[in-house]
Amino acid sequence: MSVAVEVPSVGVLLRTWRERRRFSQQELSNRSRVSTRHLSRVETGKAHPTPEMLMHLSDNLDVPLRDRNRLLLAAGYAPHYQDHQLDHASVSVVMDGLRRLLDAHLPYPALLLDSHWDIVDANAAVDQLLIGCVPALLEPPINVVRVCLHPDGLAPRIGNLAEWGSHLLREVSHRAEHTHDQRHHELAAEIAGYLSKPDAATPPTGPVVTLEIDSDGDPLRFFSTSAILSSTTDAALEGLHLETFLPADDETRRRFDQR
Repeated sequence: MSVAVEVPSVGVLLRTWRERRRFSQQELSNRSRVSTRHLSRVETGKAHPTPEMLMHLSDNLDVPLRDRNRLLLAAGYAPHYQDHQLDHASVSVVMDGLRRLLDAHLPYPALLLDSHWDIVDANAAVDQLLIGCVPALLEPPINVVRVCLHPDGLAPRIGNLAEWGSHLLREVSHRAEHTHDQRHHELAAEIAGYLSKPDAATPPTGPVVTLEIDSDGDPLRFFSTSAILSSTTDAALEGLHLETFLPADDETRRRFDQR
C-alpha cells in the first residue's frame, strides 16, 4: 500500500526559508520591497505568488537553486533552473574550462569539488598528498574532508591537525547552516567526531590557512585557497569549487618544482 507524502505549500516553504535566514517579515519586506501584508498573505496561503515574485524573494533569501525550483513547483510553475549531470553536453564547456584550470595549476595540487566536498576531478599532483590513506577512503565518491580528518586517512600526517580540522569544520558547518542540506549536517557531525576536542576548536588565525603534511619524514607546507563557481543557471554546477594549494615555503616549492 502506497503512502501519500504531504508536500509543503509554497507559503510554508517561503516561511521556512525566511526563518532559516533569521529574517522577520519586516526585514524581508525592507530587503525585497514587498509589503509585509502581502508576504503574510503568501505565507498563509491567502495570496498566490507569481513566478517573478518567487524568484525575487528567493534572491533576497539567497535560496539555493534546487530549492528555488521546489518553490516554483510547489506554486504550480515549471522549474526555472536546469539540473543536469556533470557529464551532460550542456555543461561540458564549463567543466572543460575548470579541468584546464586544474592542469594549469601543476606542478602543485588542485582539486575540483562538488558542494559536498566530493572530488569531481583533480590534477596529478594530488596523488602525492593521498599517500598512506586506506583504500576504502579512496573509493569514489572520495570526500576530501573525510579523507583529511579520518584516522585512517591523512590525519596522522597532518602536523597542524587541530587548526586544519577546525578550519574544515567551520567551512562545512557554515555551508550546512546556509543550505540546510541534510548531507552537510551529517558531514559536519561526522568530522566533529574526528576532532579530539571539537568543543574547543581552534579559532581562525587569519584569512589564509596553512596545511602542514608529512611526506617521507619531511613536512610539506601549503597555502590553501578556494574559489567557488557563481552566477550559474544550472543547479548541478552550484557549489562546485576549486581547491588549490600553493607552497608556503621554499622547500615545498623546490620538491614540487622538481617533479
